[in-house]
Amino acid sequence: MSPLARIPFARAEQDPTGSCVRDGERDLGNARFAADVRRLAQRLGRLGVAPGDTVAVMLPNCAEIVTTMFAAWYRGSALTPVNAALTDDEARYQLQDSAAAVLVGDERARALAASVGIAWLDAASIHADEPDGTATEPDDGPVATAGDFALIIYTSGTTGRPKGVLLDHANLDAMSGSLVEHFSLTAADTSLLVLPLFHANGLIAGTLAPLRAGGDVVVAPRFSPDTFWDLVESHRPTYFSAVPTIYAVLDARTEREVDTSSLRFLVCGAAPMPAELIVRFEERFGVPVVEGYGLSESSVASNINPLDGPRKPGTVGIALPGQEVAVVSPSGEQLPPGTRGEVVIRGANVMRGYLGRPEETAKVVRDGWLHTGDVGIIDEDGYLSIVDRIKDLIIRGGENIYPKEIEECLYAHPAVLEAAVVGRPDPVLGEVPVAYVAPRPGRVVTAEELRAHCTAHLARYKVPEDFEVRTALPKNSVGKLVKGLLREPSRV
Repeated sequence: MSPLARIPFARAEQDPTGSCVRDGERDLGNARFAADVRRLAQRLGRLGVAPGDTVAVMLPNCAEIVTTMFAAWYRGSALTPVNAALTDDEARYQLQDSAAAVLVGDERARALAASVGIAWLDAASIHADEPDGTATEPDDGPVATAGDFALIIYTSGTTGRPKGVLLDHANLDAMSGSLVEHFSLTAADTSLLVLPLFHANGLIAGTLAPLRAGGDVVVAPRFSPDTFWDLVESHRPTYFSAVPTIYAVLDARTEREVDTSSLRFLVCGAAPMPAELIVRFEERFGVPVVEGYGLSESSVASNINPLDGPRKPGTVGIALPGQEVAVVSPSGEQLPPGTRGEVVIRGANVMRGYLGRPEETAKVVRDGWLHTGDVGIIDEDGYLSIVDRIKDLIIRGGENIYPKEIEECLYAHPAVLEAAVVGRPDPVLGEVPVAYVAPRPGRVVTAEELRAHCTAHLARYKVPEDFEVRTALPKNSVGKLVKGLLREPSRV
């Protein structure tokens, strides 16, 4: 049996009245949460959900997503979370590609389920006292095993159709255990869920790891800089995980003194965070910010700066316990410290593959190593720096240019809130870099100022050909900048 599937019930046995999941005004204690998971699992069974099936859930961040995840595992089924911001066509694609047997959600989900011919379960009934008029039936408990699929997480799909990343219970057991060890998580920890629960970060790092450690989870609504610190002060979390854009917005928009005394550490991931922003945020709010790195394909995290030991802003830290991270040449040879190459990952956390795509799986998982497509450097102390994406490399007249280097330069300008650099075709040079910038609130910056700033700090061939200042840059559902849209101006 998977130990992860037993988490709600082990907690209920050890501490029935302890807090488990908080959501707004609701505080679901251990005993209540375990009972609702069991009841929901039995309802799924009555709808025909069997071991090996897939349960889909489509809701904004709320406790019902967490309950559905554990209920699916109780049945030996996988969970696929669907982003509620998707169009109907996009949602139907995920439901059909994952072969979902049931969709848990609201009235919109009911219509979507009917349109693809699957069952629907009303999410509003999950935490009702008696959702369908029946009490919990006797059974033998969760049936999921280590080899059963636990999550099917769909990639953002910036190129082509999204792919379903298959993570089994063994993947999640290794990943959550690694996070508990790295952060020394205990029953005293509370995670504030800022990132959406249709991604691996929210489900694994933000939910599964603290619950496994005996801590609890606060499910935050959609991020807003106007209410965020109120949540921190009222719920007293010990940590949260967010993306660089959220940290930049909090730094720019926070005007009052805030109480951060409950926070033990903060995690930043999904995209590189400017070192200058890390230092500024730490000094202003008095909480260490540890930058990390990982992919859904590696069960969310592979490198994180340590809490105890040197933290190196600008790096994504050391490999997590149980994982190997290396940098390799195009021919696959491991490279020495200080050398640029592709980042590869090996460990029990590496995905089982892409759903129904064996050829694409074989391209990225070779000889047990996950090939990330990211360019990195590992220093003498084992700290990894992400230089850029291989596909983002700009070759200008034979010179290799990594956009991240230019972006770091732009972020050092006091008026810049967001920056993204992409390549633009050029008839003479092949490609030239082009910069897109959004200013900090209340600040104005011109293309001429940005050009002068870059010229003072970068080699001439790295200075962008053009600078475009916008009120905001395009982002995906977790707040990560989407460069693909900047490469196709007609879509922005």
